[in-house]
Amino acid sequence: MNEFGIETKRTPEDREVAAKKLELARLEAELAERELDLITLEVELNEFEQLYLRRVGVLYAELDELNARIAEANAKASPNDEYAQNAASEARAQADKTARETESVKDVEAQEKFKPSDSLKKLYRELARLLHPDLVLDQKEKSRRHELMAKANKAYAEGDEDLLLRMLAAQQNNADEIIGDGIGAELIRLIRQIARAEDRLREIDRKFSSLKESDISRLKQEVDEAETNGRDLLSELAAKVEERIVGARQRINQSRAKNDG
Repeated sequence: MNEFGIETKRTPEDREVAAKKLELARLEAELAERELDLITLEVELNEFEQLYLRRVGVLYAELDELNARIAEANAKASPNDEYAQNAASEARAQADKTARETESVKDVEAQEKFKPSDSLKKLYRELARLLHPDLVLDQKEKSRRHELMAKANKAYAEGDEDLLLRMLAAQQNNADEIIGDGIGAELIRLIRQIARAEDRLREIDRKFSSLKESDISRLKQEVDEAETNGRDLLSELAAKVEERIVGARQRINQSRAKNDG
């Protein structure tokens, strides 16, 4: 309608802008949902990896250290044996690697399993829809939004609903700037936003697939499936490593006894 309340015929450009707005709104909703799926998977896998390192990884670190000592003792006893020298170097490198991987979890207490509430998911989803950096053209604003999204991801991982709520309120009060004037500029902006949203969706799908196919994801799936059948697979894995640790200690003790004798 015009200023006098009389309905006017929409131009083809008006109809195209309206159609692009609907398409963008659909993509924004889909993008926010997929961002939620991705961050949830990332948090769950990181949490499971920490659990694995605490329960099994530290045992592998102990086993690797014992194996390195055994290999180094063999190398010392056979200084001209190239194979023994290489084996000792490889064993020490492996022991140092697993020691570094497990160092951060040695004194960390087990955390409660990550279970995001519906309200937490809703807040993150809405914030991601409003804040998404890939839907703006201005580089300064894009950088600002990247920083805020990182902050939102951290708040979601920590279950901080209050922070997400404050960020959402602040973003809702921040008007979205349209670059340029007129329907032509708006149409170009919408087309570019749609293209960027589609690119981001493809990127999320690639990241999601990569995470699902990772070793830690496959192990988590095996552990979850075992749990449904009443088995604690991590305890079973830990028990097997502990048996190997006992064997390594016995070899060290036998070697010491032989040398002492």
